[in-house]
Amino acid sequence: MQEWLSAHPLVSYLLILGCTIYIFNKVFRAQRLPLLKEVIVYLMMALGSFVLLILQIDKLPIIQCMAVAVAMMLLLRMRQLYDKWKNRRGEDTEKMKTESTKS
Repeated sequence: MQEWLSAHPLVSYLLILGCTIYIFNKVFRAQRLPLLKEVIVYLMMALGSFVLLILQIDKLPIIQCMAVAVAMMLLLRMRQLYDKWKNRRGEDTEKMKTESTKS
């Protein structure tokens, strides 16, 4: 896989840039920025992704590491949704119990 990614730099660059943008938006973004600052941030991410592409082509597993980070973030999000669903279901069960004891 590493050799294939090194042989296809455009695909590698797009994967690195996509993972970088996803990680930035999920971890570091607190609120929307003004348009000019937003453009500057994305240009800096594009430049930083180019540096990571050079490291990727030089046989460092950048894409694989970023894929692990994204996968862990998705697992965390799934766990948060599950906990929220479970708490909501528990509240519904409590409401039904209190309504049945009132009758």
